[in-house]
Amino acid sequence: RPSPEEAQLWSEAFDELLANKYGLAAFRAFLKSEFCEENIEFWLACEDFKKTKSPQKLTSKAKKIYNDFIEKEAPKEINIDFQTKNTIAQNIQEATHTCFSAAQKRVYSLMENNSYPRFLESEFYQELCK
Repeated sequence: RPSPEEAQLWSEAFDELLANKYGLAAFRAFLKSEFCEENIEFWLACEDFKKTKSPQKLTSKAKKIYNDFIEKEAPKEINIDFQTKNTIAQNIQEATHTCFSAAQKRVYSLMENNSYPRFLESEFYQELCK
């Protein structure tokens, strides 16, 4: 369990929250309670994807991310526009480390501007800071 001081640091910047394992776990639990944990899962999958060295692994991970989060009726479909989805569908044929960048930025921004402020207001977070 994080100290109240550690928890308070998370309110200074969204990146502080994501960089802290407790912060990330707490935020993920909060998103789950709001039925939108696919956003953080997608963001984390993209972070992992960007670290992938092997071209074969890159392609298989790209397809998995696409199947899990991007395609229509995907089990954890994220809310992004049609144009971005189309671009990704084309890009994963020749997967590169940047094929999800636009979608990842959108999802990050969505979490930072919508979910993060609600997380900071939540009873759960307030309790951690006491």
